[in-house]
Amino acid sequence: MDRKALKAAPLGRVPRACLLALLVGAGQARAELQSLSETELSEVDGAGIGLVLENFKFAHGTDVENGRIFKIGGLKSTDGRDVEIVVNKLYIAGSGSNYGETLGPVNLGRLVNPFSIDVVDGNTIGVPDKAVLEIAAPRMLDPSVGFDCMSATAVAGSGTCASRPASVDYANGERPDVGLQMNVAVGDDRSANINIHARSAVIDGSYLRLWGDNNRRQMVGQFKLNFYTPELSINACEQDGSNCGSRILMQNFALELALGNQLQPMFFDVDGTGNFVVEVAAIRRPQTGEIGEDGLRSSSNAERWDFYEDYYTNPDYRSNLSIGNLSVGDRNFGSARVEGMLIQHLKIQTRDLAP
Repeated sequence: MDRKALKAAPLGRVPRACLLALLVGAGQARAELQSLSETELSEVDGAGIGLVLENFKFAHGTDVENGRIFKIGGLKSTDGRDVEIVVNKLYIAGSGSNYGETLGPVNLGRLVNPFSIDVVDGNTIGVPDKAVLEIAAPRMLDPSVGFDCMSATAVAGSGTCASRPASVDYANGERPDVGLQMNVAVGDDRSANINIHARSAVIDGSYLRLWGDNNRRQMVGQFKLNFYTPELSINACEQDGSNCGSRILMQNFALELALGNQLQPMFFDVDGTGNFVVEVAAIRRPQTGEIGEDGLRSSSNAERWDFYEDYYTNPDYRSNLSIGNLSVGDRNFGSARVEGMLIQHLKIQTRDLAP
């Protein structure tokens, strides 16, 4: 094995031997290899990829005259007309972009806590005897060393997020502004532009885990999406950017969405008509005699009682939504919060809309 590898601080489960750091800026990629000591080499433990993007900036804009257009086609309306979704603008850039008008660089991930692609031992995450493919954002930190997920002036020890806001000490920061402008065309009719913007967004702690189920012969998974932003906005404008409607503004927006877990995984399938199916199957009801009439463990089947106790009390299986303030135009509607939502059954199935 070559004794040269990218030198970095310990990465937890992500092995350093396969760490990939992309330094993107000024149209070129740079990377530096440094020698590792014998002690550092002894910590190398196998497969895995860590991904870090430094000085990163991405922008797409539709330019029909020069053939630059991003659209999703192949769809049909109920009356047989072609449907196209046209993405007029898409950007990922540093904070302070003014809704995509001023784009600067941002860092995504850190060498000590990167985005990662890894194969995880299922026994360590509650999926017995399975190798699990995990695609993950930077992991959350202990509150004593982490950063507040919302504040633009967050300092170490203020929260659980690893991504740091832009500052003098942290250069570009690791919290991008993200925006999307799109419209929908049905035949010759085209909708107004829909604009969605998120400032200083953080997705730390998010992951997608995939493995195979031998009994159902299907792909199985868990999806956790954490999305924090001090401002999420939505509005619609004419196609030339004029006559914009009232802006829907959600301040201090926090979404913690959990789909599937080790007790109730999410199944992926394709039905006989070629449509995609995603299902979180309903949890099995207790059979007669499994749970005592008094609901206590001492009068129940201990294994089944523990199963339901874990299912109904584990906070990792529940979803939360919090909005600090919701406003539409010049009208404020105050805060909103949904806590502890447990998805007991969910089925999403695509349909062919062609006649």
